[in-house]
Amino acid sequence: MMTRREFSGLALGAAAAQMVSTYSFAKGTAAIDELTSLTLTDAAAKIRSGEVTSLQLTQACLDRIAIYDPKLDAFITIMKDMALGQAKQLDAEQKAGKFRGPLHGVPLAIKDIIDTAGLRTTGGSALFEDRVPTEDATVVARLRAAGAVIIGKTNTQEFAMGGGETSYWGPSRNPWNLAHNTGGSSSGSGAAIAAHLSYGALGTDTGGSVRMPASYCGIVGLKPTYGLVPIKGIFPLTLSLDHCGPMTRWLITR
Repeated sequence: MMTRREFSGLALGAAAAQMVSTYSFAKGTAAIDELTSLTLTDAAAKIRSGEVTSLQLTQACLDRIAIYDPKLDAFITIMKDMALGQAKQLDAEQKAGKFRGPLHGVPLAIKDIIDTAGLRTTGGSALFEDRVPTEDATVVARLRAAGAVIIGKTNTQEFAMGGGETSYWGPSRNPWNLAHNTGGSSSGSGAAIAAHLSYGALGTDTGGSVRMPASYCGIVGLKPTYGLVPIKGIFPLTLSLDHCGPMTRWLITR
């Protein structure tokens, strides 16, 4: 039979263990949030200065994706192992004195109508659920050359036709309110950036598909000058109107 003193000791020990566990989880979550809340330019600068590594930023994004993406459905495909491998390689290159460019080591996401070599690109459609391109789209090749880490392929309306609700993979949810639309068709890119799951992303815009999710999710999206950004390797919608543009967070300064 357990004495009152023994029972009290066990109870206090269990409570203390729970407090330590909760504190450790909160502390770990805070550390993740601190890294993922960086702007793209700050993340790039901290990598370049050696203050953080690409592996640290990539792991932080992946950890946050694991927590929040089940509710947001921002990603169709998450490239966990591939992204961590890219980050390790880029960190090793930096130690060896090789710096690829301004995006060296920064985790970014790619809308899933943009081809990625060796990784499925579905166009948000059941028709291409298992489609795996053999070549990167030109924009992806340029991002890789600049040192970006590709962490995943973001959700989109089927073949980029829609305003935020019609994807084979289910609709992305707005991080500000899960009952609200993200806008489309670059819905997953908008949600991922607003929720701090990635430092930036590529979207596409034919009739508002970068600008709408940027507006709905409170981030920045740019529709570049027509022809300035190559669209080779991107599912076409209307060639005379199709654009590929960047999406990221913005920082308010006072």
